[in-house]
Amino acid sequence: MEYKVKTLKQLDWNGIERVDICSYAWGRDYTPKATAMLVYVENEGFALKMECMEKTPRTTYYAYGDPVYRDSAMEFFASFNNESKLYMNFEMNSAGAFLSAVRLDRKNKTPIDQLVDISKISVKSDKNEDNWSVEVFYPLEIIKTLFGVDKFPKGYCFKGNFYKCGDDTDIPHFGSWSPIDLEKPNFHCPEFFGTLIID
Repeated sequence: MEYKVKTLKQLDWNGIERVDICSYAWGRDYTPKATAMLVYVENEGFALKMECMEKTPRTTYYAYGDPVYRDSAMEFFASFNNESKLYMNFEMNSAGAFLSAVRLDRKNKTPIDQLVDISKISVKSDKNEDNWSVEVFYPLEIIKTLFGVDKFPKGYCFKGNFYKCGDDTDIPHFGSWSPIDLEKPNFHCPEFFGTLIID
């Protein structure tokens, strides 16, 4: 589901393929429609846009590192380097607050602000009457520091997943793009990541 553009200024989200976050393995009482788009900007980094059809997303956290997954949240997990077991979780709410770490699993983690300057990661949120969205840009220098790789030629494959959740919302919900076959909610399972390809 990857596309490549020459510069960030050329990016037009209207021409980008979206994927649906529609696999709700744990409970189906609330399954809001959510989508994700991810684009490689040549020699610059990765741009992400996620959108959700929710009129009143729960929003109680406003600072980096807050447990935004307890709010109405959208998340991107990725393993950019196929030679490493490390992956990054990046979780955001409708205020644009986010938390992120590089991990081996749920418990073994290093928050990214201990490794990189998080001010270089652009996070923008937008709330409308019927929906909300977040846009993020991950510069290559950040990805190289975290994963040791900054070359993404055409055909390059890596693993990742996109999520919609809300642990403390009126109806807790846990949706993913790539299905997860586990009995209890757990997004920290790289074995269920889907394949992302630079087109």
